[in-house]
Amino acid sequence: MNAKELSEKIIKDALKREASDIHFIPGPNEILIYYRVNGERTFHHSIAPPIYRKLLTYLKFSSEMDIGEIKFPQNGKMAFSFSGNSVDLRLSTLPLTSTESLAIRLLPTTQGLPIQRLFLFPEQLNKVTSWCNFNSGLILFTGPTGCGKSTTLYALMELLIADGTFQIVTLEDPIEKYIPGIIQVQINEKTGFTYDEGLKAALRHDPDVIIVGELRDEATAHFAMRAALSGHLVFSTLHAKNASGTIQRLREMKISEVDMQQTIRAIASQRLLLSPPLRRRAAILEILDNESLACALNDRPFISSQTFPHMKKKAWAYGFIQA
Repeated sequence: MNAKELSEKIIKDALKREASDIHFIPGPNEILIYYRVNGERTFHHSIAPPIYRKLLTYLKFSSEMDIGEIKFPQNGKMAFSFSGNSVDLRLSTLPLTSTESLAIRLLPTTQGLPIQRLFLFPEQLNKVTSWCNFNSGLILFTGPTGCGKSTTLYALMELLIADGTFQIVTLEDPIEKYIPGIIQVQINEKTGFTYDEGLKAALRHDPDVIIVGELRDEATAHFAMRAALSGHLVFSTLHAKNASGTIQRLREMKISEVDMQQTIRAIASQRLLLSPPLRRRAAILEILDNESLACALNDRPFISSQTFPHMKKKAWAYGFIQA
């Protein structure tokens, strides 16, 4: 089996198992291969170092990396076809003592759960979808990598475009799924086309809704605030531990208290729970909106049932998860 055939076999097997990532971990005598499925990394099998070297060279070449560079990290991407569907592969290498580790993120471009299946509790689904009725303001989805923030944004895009009355512009890196009827812009920071530059250009396309993949820096956060203040509905994501921590992150980005109070309509911090009865993961949200948001912005104490501890207890009481 040559390198091309082996790579296809591994990737197809991972996709059949609905894995989100493949990890190649070099050791002294073998290369360990892991899949991440439902958030859990599990060992799959191992291959010999000589086979891995050929496999790594083939994947680096196919994803337009420099096959001769082994001392610096590299990123690449390539397309893959599986069961008639297109899958984007995002590859990343890290230099080790005598070789490189490799991680592959699997991004199906044509698959996605409808928004009705994303959340564990219907009341949280109804609250999130109600935010689409705002005419302007900033709505943030936060949480760690892999918690489903991008999946939620794509589901909201499909909900908004189904209405047929919105001009929607997205700024993404990468574009994980193409949705007809939406202007989706690929950010390329290597060429200088940053989120900040993309936002400036997006405003010239008369958008009703702007979706920013991530508030990565101060400039992007400030510009998203200005877009929301100028009468646009802006959705974006941010890395934060919980809903209240999102406000602290924005303060660290030097967003003024007045701007936050004027623009933020809601914050939803997201976590995924594996539910054996559902046989899949579903999201619970820690939500700040209305009175709880006003209290959090003004550092006032408040009581809310929309917190992670409360939602996890509720999920256990309803039999969705095990203690």
